[in-house]
Amino acid sequence: MVGRIARALRQAHTVGDLTHSEASTLARLDRGGPASPGTLAEEERVSPQAIATTLAGLEAKGYVVRRPDPADGRRAIVSLTPLGTEIRRDRRTESARRLEHGLATALDEAELRRVAAALPLLDRLAAHL
Repeated sequence: MVGRIARALRQAHTVGDLTHSEASTLARLDRGGPASPGTLAEEERVSPQAIATTLAGLEAKGYVVRRPDPADGRRAIVSLTPLGTEIRRDRRTESARRLEHGLATALDEAELRRVAAALPLLDRLAAHL
């Protein structure tokens, strides 16, 4: 159920015209800060070739930049550009608006209270997964 809501929010996006992989990688960089392509591949659970393709698309759009790792010049570090940060913020805002609208139009007051009561339980469940 939660997965269906998340998928519906992702599929409805137009901000930035991102693939799912690109949006996920931007979100990871936004949350975790700059990272190497290898680290991103591990965290996204994709192959190094797949993350290279994703990063190339994000670079072409101007959302990320690669720089040499100061600690190891053979390795690159990827970080969000100001435009990438802006796109990420705009996507979050759009998702929040869509979710708010969905809650206001799909559920009555009693249902909204039940959803609100379930949120701490879902949060606790997520912490244990």
